[in-house]
Amino acid sequence: MNEFVKIRVALADAVERLATVSDSPRLDAELLLARALDVPRSYLFAHPEDELDSAAVARFLTTIERRTEGAPLAYITGQKEFWSMNLMVTRDTLVPRPETEILVDQVLLRIPQDDAMKVLDLGTGSGAIALAIAKERPVCDVTATDFSAAALAIAKENARQHGLPNIEFLLGDWLEPVAGQMFDIIVTNPPYVPSADPDLERLKHEPLSALASGPDGLDAIRRIAVDALLLIKPGGSMLIEHGDEQHAAVAEILQEAGWQDTGVTNDLAGIPRVTTAVR
Repeated sequence: MNEFVKIRVALADAVERLATVSDSPRLDAELLLARALDVPRSYLFAHPEDELDSAAVARFLTTIERRTEGAPLAYITGQKEFWSMNLMVTRDTLVPRPETEILVDQVLLRIPQDDAMKVLDLGTGSGAIALAIAKERPVCDVTATDFSAAALAIAKENARQHGLPNIEFLLGDWLEPVAGQMFDIIVTNPPYVPSADPDLERLKHEPLSALASGPDGLDAIRRIAVDALLLIKPGGSMLIEHGDEQHAAVAEILQEAGWQDTGVTNDLAGIPRVTTAVR
């Protein structure tokens, strides 16, 4: 890409380069160029013939190179939208996925608007699930745990930026930081990818500990299913996000641990995505 290239040319070149790594190369190119110029995307549409100086070209090419190497757009821009909130993300956190909003939906269906329930989010990462619940149910007490201090720092900052004081963040492995407490709802989007799954190569930029969990991907869910029974109130609910074709295995794990009334909710693509159970 030459110096003083026009915006429309820079975008066209970037779209061509990103086509093999992104499902939305045009959007990615626009977002990255707007970031390089520190302007809104609308500026690009209004000024396609404007020329970029060499510094802007260098900034843009650096981000395009990272994207072509497979880095998620969210890590390059430092943010990802979830539940209509812009969240800060880093390589210490999983990039929040749109399908996880189904998990939040199912939690909210179980919490009346003015009911001050206690909710536990296990493995919170960027805090996306906990923040969405705290935002929609401000009278609830939400507790979020994670074993990564770096991830918790991001989650805490996201809560601060969105003015959500009704979340407590605790450092530790799954349920260990909340031993002895009792909750109305426990929710988790745990790692569920089998450790030998070839898709992990495509996801190599994200933290492996947030993605993979044993040969069948269900090791974390097995542990949570057993330990959570000690911390859930009678009649309380557990909600777990999982991968394609795992719903039957997850339901069996929950039933063997002693949970009842298991059910499953599909995502917008019709894939079984969230399994629920009741104590």
